[in-house]
Amino acid sequence: MRIFYVGPLWQGNTCLQRYHALSDLGHVVFPFDTECYFPSKYRGIHTLIRKIAFGPRLWRLNNDIIARAKEFNPDLIWVDKGLLIDPKTLKDCKRLPNSPILIHYSPDDMMNLNNQSRFYLRSIPLYDIHITTKTPNIEELKGLRAKRVYFMDNAYCPAMHRPVPIADVDRKMYGGYMGFIGSYEKERSNSMIHVAKSGLQVRIWGPGWENCNLVQHQNLLIENRSLWREEYAQVICSTELNLCFLRKVNRDTQTTRSIEIPACGGFMVAERTDEHLRLFKEDEEAVFFSSDVELVEKLRYYIKRPEERRRIARAGRDRCLKSGYSNENRLKVFFQELGL
Repeated sequence: MRIFYVGPLWQGNTCLQRYHALSDLGHVVFPFDTECYFPSKYRGIHTLIRKIAFGPRLWRLNNDIIARAKEFNPDLIWVDKGLLIDPKTLKDCKRLPNSPILIHYSPDDMMNLNNQSRFYLRSIPLYDIHITTKTPNIEELKGLRAKRVYFMDNAYCPAMHRPVPIADVDRKMYGGYMGFIGSYEKERSNSMIHVAKSGLQVRIWGPGWENCNLVQHQNLLIENRSLWREEYAQVICSTELNLCFLRKVNRDTQTTRSIEIPACGGFMVAERTDEHLRLFKEDEEAVFFSSDVELVEKLRYYIKRPEERRRIARAGRDRCLKSGYSNENRLKVFFQELGL
């Protein structure tokens, strides 16, 4: 298929990983990078324009989408979290000679106000298919007149999320007994404080933690920075026990790290949900917890059992490979099931 792919295509973003997966499947994919119009480092400007739906950058973005789509004449237009795309732009694209299928994909909870825009809400009925990784969004999108909603589990990128050799210097730079990768959230903070007070040390990577005065304990090593590309896998492979907390504001029951940690060959300790239990066998392919007390119990148990950790980590990676949890396989199944 000829696919016109619209989204922020910066290195480390899962949007770019899906673009490469579609190309690897043999489709002819024309990329349209929205990042150059609204760079992610200027998040404040992006948020303001998303709210007011007005401004020359926004007009240029939408005009360029139409112009490039006309040049490429696609069979399908894939939009990754299109908060800044005018409904008129979608209507104009639908009038192209091939009358392309319009697909919207979002890795986030689109009912969260921070993930919405006026443009997006008005565009919901215009897309032929909405792909979501959030179970609650299925019926909610239908209630907002979505034509069709498809649930897709999270995925990993084989080129990026894989076991990597770790030298002693890397282990010292990135590793530790326990680690967490992710942005600050109050619920995560409370759990991390509980673990720290129990006498266990946790190394934390991700944005937002440095500005929270509540997250202060000698057993919490806050790195104050995000991880991208090779460093991400290096940290996972250097960490003995990788914590996987879900984001409550996004109503997560799984997240990208739910797949990426096992795919890297990391030992994962994650929140227990029905979806996690479907994706991985408990205590065989991953370890789960339902409370801070149980979390500490599991950490204390497995910190003393390196062979058991390695066995579970290997089984978790094998599950990712055998069950087809990669981006490429997820998308292949999607196209097959929808007869595209």
